Amino acid sequence: MSSHDAATQTGAVRINPSILAADFVNMQAELQRIAAADFVHVDVMDNHFVPNLTFGPQMVERIQATSPVPLDVHLMIDDVDRWAPGYAELGAASVTFHTEATTEPVALARRLRSIGARAGIALKPATPVEPLFPYIDEFDQILVMTVEPGFGGQSFMADMMPKLRLLTDECRRRGSSVWLQVDGGISDSTIEQAAAAGADTFVAGSAVFGADEPDLAISRLRALGTGAHRH
Repeated sequence: MSSHDAATQTGAVRINPSILAADFVNMQAELQRIAAADFVHVDVMDNHFVPNLTFGPQMVERIQATSPVPLDVHLMIDDVDRWAPGYAELGAASVTFHTEATTEPVALARRLRSIGARAGIALKPATPVEPLFPYIDEFDQILVMTVEPGFGGQSFMADMMPKLRLLTDECRRRGSSVWLQVDGGISDSTIEQAAAAGADTFVAGSAVFGADEPDLAISRLRALGTGAHRH
């Protein structure tokens, strides 16, 4: 079984380094530094949905061509109903869009799945999770933001843990295999809180790319998350 096959198993803990914390000038080399990761988290921002601008389909296509691990694309953009399918068509393994940016979340998730990508839905900190409950199994991943989306390097919002626990409880009640992802401020000192609340998929930026040995940082985060994960 490959490391990626192992990462897709139910109950696995996944570490997805965010390239927001990478050296953009040396992106290919930076991607090689995280070969031990489960996915690479690619934040696409349009300076409208969030107050930051990163990159679009051309850059994602290049990352897709050079990354040693699959792409976990996080769209922080307006009009995802129009734009999200294109990222799935580029070959991204997972495409996550924000519930606040779509008018037809279930239809969009089904479209992404039909193209061949995992479909994820994300929620900003102020967005309640309960409206998603009837549709949980329409998604492969639900992302609870633990910072305000837009910029890397923000502090972990521990007050998002009750929201994550609510979601975890509902997933358990339904017997759902959806992945529960957290993004924002994940490090050695915060990952156990999120894992104990039910998260199994963790986006980490500076905690990985800021380390002298990113592969060791990934392994350490994975071990901490696994040890604390609420099954």
